[in-house]
Amino acid sequence: MVRDIRITGTGQLIELSARLRRAGHENIRSSFQRRLRRAAEPLRNDLQSAIRGLDIRSQGRAAGKRGGPSPTTRPLRIAIADAIRISVRTTGNPGARVWLDRSQLPSDIPASLVERLNEGRVRHPVFANRRRWAQQNANPGWWDRTVRSHTGRITSEVERVADDVRRRLE
Repeated sequence: MVRDIRITGTGQLIELSARLRRAGHENIRSSFQRRLRRAAEPLRNDLQSAIRGLDIRSQGRAAGKRGGPSPTTRPLRIAIADAIRISVRTTGNPGARVWLDRSQLPSDIPASLVERLNEGRVRHPVFANRRRWAQQNANPGWWDRTVRSHTGRITSEVERVADDVRRRLE
């Protein structure tokens, strides 16, 4: 699984970052940062929509087996969607990054669960009973597919923003 997507470290962005620092144009720098964030927002929104709409299926209960209410108070997919973030830097290693903020996940959701969902198969203990396990399946590649569909658009948008900023600095 691609853990995050980064459009960073390209020669153009590093060179522009240095020129922005030397020029001291705060309004150009904030515009640069805002436009980089705006380029990454559709990806974040689509990743959030993809996880919210992800079909997670289980094998179901066998006849005569007991069941019960979920021990958690919030839905899994919404919690994951709310943890997807954007970071933008204009200094050092400039660029935009869309990532899953594991610190925003509830403590009972392991970080590896998101990777397992992307692989399409989640195996977990039933109500924390380590002697009883269940398997749930999802459509594999929800993160990877979404990132791949946006990579070309984001790259061209970042190049366009870099060209605009370069023109403003000249």
